[in-house]
Amino acid sequence: MGLRRTSWMHFSALCRRAPLSTAPAAREQPAAGPGAEPVCGPAETARPPVPAVDFGNTQEAYRSRRSWELARSLLVLSLCASPALLARHEQLLHLARKLLGQRLFNTLMKMTFYGQFVAGEDQESIRPLIQHNRAFGVGSILDYGVEEDLTPEEAERTEMESCSSALERDGCGVSKREKQFQAHRAFGDRRDGVTSARTYFYASEAKCDSHMETFLHCIEASGGASEDGFSAIKLTALGRPQFLESVVKMGIASRAEIEDWFTAETLGVSGTLDLLDWCSLIDSRTELSRHLVVPNMQTGRLEPLLSQFTEEEERQMTRMLQRMDVLAKKANQVGVRLMVDAEQTYFQPAISRLTLEMQRRFNVERPLIFNTFQCYLRDAYDNVILDVELARREGWCFGAKLVRGAYMAQERARALEVGYEDPINPTYEATSAVYHRCLDYVLEELKHNARAAVMVASHNEDTVRFTLRRMEELGLHPADRQVYFGQLLGMCDHISFPLGQAGFPVYKYVPYGPVMEVLPYLSRRALENSGVMKGAQRERQLLWQELKRRLCTRSLFHQPA
Repeated sequence: MGLRRTSWMHFSALCRRAPLSTAPAAREQPAAGPGAEPVCGPAETARPPVPAVDFGNTQEAYRSRRSWELARSLLVLSLCASPALLARHEQLLHLARKLLGQRLFNTLMKMTFYGQFVAGEDQESIRPLIQHNRAFGVGSILDYGVEEDLTPEEAERTEMESCSSALERDGCGVSKREKQFQAHRAFGDRRDGVTSARTYFYASEAKCDSHMETFLHCIEASGGASEDGFSAIKLTALGRPQFLESVVKMGIASRAEIEDWFTAETLGVSGTLDLLDWCSLIDSRTELSRHLVVPNMQTGRLEPLLSQFTEEEERQMTRMLQRMDVLAKKANQVGVRLMVDAEQTYFQPAISRLTLEMQRRFNVERPLIFNTFQCYLRDAYDNVILDVELARREGWCFGAKLVRGAYMAQERARALEVGYEDPINPTYEATSAVYHRCLDYVLEELKHNARAAVMVASHNEDTVRFTLRRMEELGLHPADRQVYFGQLLGMCDHISFPLGQAGFPVYKYVPYGPVMEVLPYLSRRALENSGVMKGAQRERQLLWQELKRRLCTRSLFHQPA
C-alpha cells in the first residue's frame, strides 16, 4: 500500500527494518507446556450482554430535561437552521445588544443561544450542569470557550508575524519553504470558514502562559468532576505557530528520497532515526538546533532547521514544549485523559509528531494522551495504521479521537489558491466511509489490546449505530471503557443520554466563559448547525415529538429524577 507521508513521525516508521502491518495484531498465546493449567479467557467470565440503545424513544432520551429546556432547544436549533437569520446573525446580535443594553442582552443570551451551548461563566457556575449530566451517565470535557475578538485585519497581521522567523522576515530562507506549509496572507485569518473549532493567534509568551493556566484549571476541574475525565487542548495556544510549521517542513519527501538521504551511518546501530527526544527537548539547557534538522533536497545532507531562528525564538520553542509537558504531568496527576485537538493540515503533521512524543512518554500504563484524526483527510486511514503500528512496536498505549473534521471550506480554498492537491475527501459520503474504515480498524485493535482506547466524536447517528454494532460483534463491552463517545453540549442529546443511561462512556464537550467573550464560539455553533441540516432536522422532530407527548399526557411539568 502506498502510504502518504505527512510528518517526520512517519519517516521514523519507514526507516524501521520490519514491514508495517495493515491488520491489528492478535495477542500471542503462551505455549502450553506439560502440566500447564488452562487459561481462562474473557469468554469464560460471565458478564451482561452489550446493552441495546434506542435513539427514537423520546421519553427515555429526554427524561433528564425539563419541558422548558426542550422548548429552548427546539427554538434555538430551528433558528440555527434558518439561512436568512444565519447570514445576518452578527448584525442582529449587535442590534439586540444596542437596543437592550448589556444586562438585558446577557439575560436574553442565557435564555437562548448561550444557555443552549454554554454551561456557565466560570467553574463554580457550571457545577450544577456537570453534576446533573453525570447523574444521567454523561460526563464532561471542559473547555474555556473564550477567544480574543480580533478583526480580520488584526488576525491576518498577527498570523503573518507569528508564522515567520525574524530572519525570514528579512527575506532569508523563504525559498526553502514548501508552499503548502508556509503562511499565506490570503489565509492569515485562520478563523475564516471554520465553524466548529476555536482559533488561537500568538500574541506573546505571557499570553501562552495564560492559556496554559486556563488549560490547567480545566484539567483540575475535569479531574474533580469524574474519575475518568477528559480535557482538550490546542497546541497553537501554547506557542508560536511558526515552530509547528518548521517541524512540518521536515515531512516533505518521497519514500525514495528518504532512503537516499539515510545510510547506516546516519541511522545508527538501531536502524531508526528519531527527530525528537522529549526529555532533551524540554530541558532549557538543550540547544534545539542540534536536534531539529531537515534534509536539503539539493545536497541530500541534514541541515539545522533552527539556523534561521534567533536565540530568543529558540527559547520560545523550548517554552512551548515545556508548557506541553506541564499539562501532561498535571493530567497524569489528577487522572484526566488529555485530548490534543486537530488543526489545519499545514500544522497537523507537526502537532501529531509532538503528540506522539507525549504519548511515548506518558502513555506507559494507560492511554493518557489522545491524538485527534480528522477523517475528511484523504490520508487519515494511513496515519491511523501508522500510529497503531508504532504503539505496538514501542509498547505504549494507543489513544485516539476520531472526528470528521472542522476546516473543510478553508482547506479546499487554500489548496486551490496556493496550488497543491486538495487534502480533503471529495464528498461527505467519502468522508463517512473513511471514518468507518478508521473506526473499524481501531476497534479491531481494541479487541486484541486492552490498553488501547478510542473516542468516537460524532453527531452522526449512523456512525454511532455502526460503532455499537461492531462493539457487539467484537465483544467490546462498555464496562471495559475502551470505547468512548463524544458530542457537543446542546446538540444530539437524543444520542448522548440514551448511551449514558445504557452504561456507555459518553461525554459532552462543555464550553464555559463570560457571555460577551464566548460570542465568537456561539457564532460558530450557530453556523455549524446550519451545516448539519439532516441531523438537526432529526433532532428537532424528536424534540417536538416529546413536547407533544408531554402535553397529551399532562406531564409538561416533568421533573428529572
